[in-house]
Amino acid sequence: MIHVSVVIPAYNEEASVAGVVRAVRKNLNDHNIAHQIVIVVDGATDNTEAVAREHADLVIVHPQNLGYGQSLKSGIVAAKHDLIAITDADQTYPVDRLPQLIDLAQKFDMVVGARTGSVYRGSMTKWIGRFVFRQLSQFSAGRSIPDINSGMRVFRRSMILRFLPVISAGFSFTTTATLAYMHNQLTVHYISIAYHKREGRSKVRHLRDSLRSLQIITEAILRYNPIKLFILLAAPLAMAAAICVLFSAVGLGAASFIAGVIFASAAVLVMAVGFLAVALLPQREFLHSQYLMGVNQNEPTELDSTT
Repeated sequence: MIHVSVVIPAYNEEASVAGVVRAVRKNLNDHNIAHQIVIVVDGATDNTEAVAREHADLVIVHPQNLGYGQSLKSGIVAAKHDLIAITDADQTYPVDRLPQLIDLAQKFDMVVGARTGSVYRGSMTKWIGRFVFRQLSQFSAGRSIPDINSGMRVFRRSMILRFLPVISAGFSFTTTATLAYMHNQLTVHYISIAYHKREGRSKVRHLRDSLRSLQIITEAILRYNPIKLFILLAAPLAMAAAICVLFSAVGLGAASFIAGVIFASAAVLVMAVGFLAVALLPQREFLHSQYLMGVNQNEPTELDSTT
């Protein structure tokens, strides 16, 4: 029998969290999947905690709002099963698809529900923002990423514990988890899922969280493949240098040539810094591997298996 801990972060979700738990239990019971429901109440100011205690197997309470990512971290650390599923408490995710994700997690390191539909697409502004972040993420990871920050996914506790120190404690938890897995050559599999209109008011602050996501993606490139970031910076400088030299060649004066030399020098300097960052990668990877060895030695040796 498969065993799974389902971690559900909840902030002021008294109206919807009970329905989510009931739906999760029904679908997992229908597929003979043993489970533990973990609800992390993240500084809620309504009746979420009382509702959670009526329906969950384990309730973790943050006295203050620490953020989406920290809620997931608390739940993952406290979970008793090695297989972890996460979903939201606002009824936006189709939890009837959880058994399929759990089954696929026997073959892949992480399985993600890629959101589709008009509710997910939202306004043109949101669509453009997601497109830009998806392209940057795919450039960073070198892989196709249908949905960078879906909140419905399944993975193993023993694996994600290795990356918790570098995974965001905020809204970008799922973004950093995805990039950490991909940059470390772990398998991430996507299946399409519907995405429903949420119950209650969204907790997402689009401008702040978008800027934070951009920062996270930039940090991921610097951490795992820094030369890509420096290529992005050097490419427009090199193009500007070429244009200036071309203008100089057709007789537009020495000023264009001097500007071209300045742009070219800047491009070379940026790439030199990039190569230096690449040269330091082996040392950083060695230090990280030493840290992971320490984590593995301190992990519990008897987590519930999936058999």
